[in-house]
Amino acid sequence: MLLEEFDRETRAIIDPDMCAERMEDFPEVTISCFSWKLFESVLATFDARKIADVHSATGLNPVYEVEYKGKRFTLYHSLVGEPICVAQYEDLIAMGSKRLILLGNCGVLDKTIEDCGIIIPTAALRDEGTSYHYAEPGDVIEVNKKYRDTFKTVLKECGYSYVEGITWTTDACYRETREKVNRRKKQGAICVEMECAGMQAVCDFRGTEFFQFFYAGDNLDHSTWDPRSLSNGSRLNDKTKIMFLAFELGLRI
Repeated sequence: MLLEEFDRETRAIIDPDMCAERMEDFPEVTISCFSWKLFESVLATFDARKIADVHSATGLNPVYEVEYKGKRFTLYHSLVGEPICVAQYEDLIAMGSKRLILLGNCGVLDKTIEDCGIIIPTAALRDEGTSYHYAEPGDVIEVNKKYRDTFKTVLKECGYSYVEGITWTTDACYRETREKVNRRKKQGAICVEMECAGMQAVCDFRGTEFFQFFYAGDNLDHSTWDPRSLSNGSRLNDKTKIMFLAFELGLRI
């Protein structure tokens, strides 16, 4: 199969450093999320300074520098879907990013996980394509190896509970059939999303650090789909507070 043809060569015909220019004094920790409403809500709390743009055929994606409790961070909005999410962070790595903290919504495969509950993935099922270009073929990739315990300390200090477990990374959100959900649950998955496996793989491949966590959204562990706060963009204030957990983690790494 084509996805088994992993190439360990680090130089490609088109490399990120051909498309993105290295920047002096680029903040070491980058923070990002997927929800545009959430990104705008958090950005508005800072006196942000635009430092770059990430380019794609869909337009420019601005990159900002912000300061939180005396520490400088990069802040940008990640696009949904693994290939574009990975490609745009490749550009930020080329610019100088050394660590990424990424958060976003996920669907839950365990109905006991409350809406907006915090989930820490420990591994990702690789039901996608991008990760296979950055890591040896396999069904699972371990995630969040380095900062898992540090983030648990942040959650405890900030009064948040959490669950941890395997996430199912898929390319096709409209192909999450009941049979596939049941299979992924048997493999241990407690949630589903579209980027985690590939983002861990690219950061491992490039020798940069990565941490991702989720806030629970729609419920797939039900006789019918329950969109919960996903469908109406509600609980923005709660989600904004959750995103600041990423900054608290960023202070410690």
